Amino acid sequence: MRILVVEDETILADGIAEWLRREAFAVDIAYDGDAALERFGINDYDVVVLDRDLPVVHGDDVCRAIVESDAATRVLMLTAAAGVRDRVAGLSLGADDYLAKPFAFAELSARVHALVRRARPATPPILSRAGIVLDPARRQVSRDGHPVALANKEFALLAELLRAQGTVVSAEHLLEKVWDENIDPFTNVLRVTMMKLRRKLGEPQVVETVPGAGYQVP
Repeated sequence: MRILVVEDETILADGIAEWLRREAFAVDIAYDGDAALERFGINDYDVVVLDRDLPVVHGDDVCRAIVESDAATRVLMLTAAAGVRDRVAGLSLGADDYLAKPFAFAELSARVHALVRRARPATPPILSRAGIVLDPARRQVSRDGHPVALANKEFALLAELLRAQGTVVSAEHLLEKVWDENIDPFTNVLRVTMMKLRRKLGEPQVVETVPGAGYQVP
């Protein structure tokens, strides 16, 4: 799943992004509201982690723009103001959740996972198909009851395929959801990662290639 972190404190923004990437999310960063709106207009994000007090364009205005776009994107708003009135104000803008600073990265991660599960269409907390069971929150995978150790991108790739519930997922969609904005669309990274994923999942193969269309777990 793809996340946009919008935070003007660069050390905090980079720390959030690093933490979420360890959990197999694809993460882009914007350090002001204008850059956030630019990235939101280009990319399809599942969750935006949004600081409320942003330079250039205020976080409130960024939140309004996301909500008014009618996208399925969920918004987790961050702020140093922890009062009830501030939380109510943030949620009234259309934010889906609200987290006061300072916070633990583990809590932020748990809230992001919860928002991902609420994305339209809703996805179950545990993904399973063809003998594979994947737990996004605990970052665990098994096949036919046997644990499978996957690298971050392999895990994210498998999760995206399982979320499709048997339908074909295009290579373009996988590149957008599993990798961040720095990915070269002409790279062979998807093919290489898919090869490694298939090898680790073992025989018989469960990820099928649909020529000219993409990949699926039927």
